Order: sequence, then structure tokens, then C-alpha cells
Amino acid sequence: MDQFDSPSTGAKITEYEGQLLLCTPTDHREAIATAFGPADAVVTDLVVLDGPHAPQREAGVLVFQKALQGQLRPKIGTGRMVLGRLGRGQAKAGQSAPWVLTEPTDDDKAMARAYLDGTTKVATVAQEQPPF
Repeated sequence: MDQFDSPSTGAKITEYEGQLLLCTPTDHREAIATAFGPADAVVTDLVVLDGPHAPQREAGVLVFQKALQGQLRPKIGTGRMVLGRLGRGQAKAGQSAPWVLTEPTDDDKAMARAYLDGTTKVATVAQEQPPF
């Protein structure tokens, strides 16, 4: 297995619909070149806390979705994290439903605390690969 990833193979936050995410926003970038023209994005490190491969850490995820940017951008540089389950908000007339992080439940917060306390370990590639 090659140890290098292509820059185009990074995680997309929308891959984690319905999953509990612990996000640490680190930067706001403007005018990133995309196939649809320049776009702004929030850069966030995230941990997927539930689901088939949880916990799973992803670094430097670019978040282009405007509603998610609005939730994450205020936390850049504060040392604070954002916890929520990724879902779809209410669609406005003629538009698709925005991607949002919903308010975490008490159980969601307990799961995040267990991860942060070290009770839950992050899965690594080595753990996911079968022995040769």
C-alpha cells in the first residue's frame, strides 16, 4: 500500500451525513480555485465519533457549505470545538437544504467527552488492515 495520498483524495464533510462530528476549525481561506470558480472555505480538523469506522480523525477538511461555515468560522482561533451531528437544515424556496450541524444530545456530549478523555481511541489505518 502506498503511504501517500493524492491532494484530491481528501475527505468531504458531506461523506459523514448523520454522524456525530467533533470539529476544530483552524482557518478561513478565500478564493480557493474550484471547478465552479473561486470559493471560500473553512478549514477544520474533525473526528467522526460514531459510525462504521469511528472514531476516525480527518485533518484539514475544507468546508465549502455556507451554513456550516457560519457555524464553524466563529470558533477559529478560540481553542473551542464544535460538536454536532451532520444533517440537512430547512430548504428555502428554490434552494436545496443546507448542510448543518445539529445540536448535540447529552449522549452525544458523553461520547465526545469519552473520546477527549482518552477512553475511546482513534482508529488507525494499521488497525483497519488485515494482517498479512
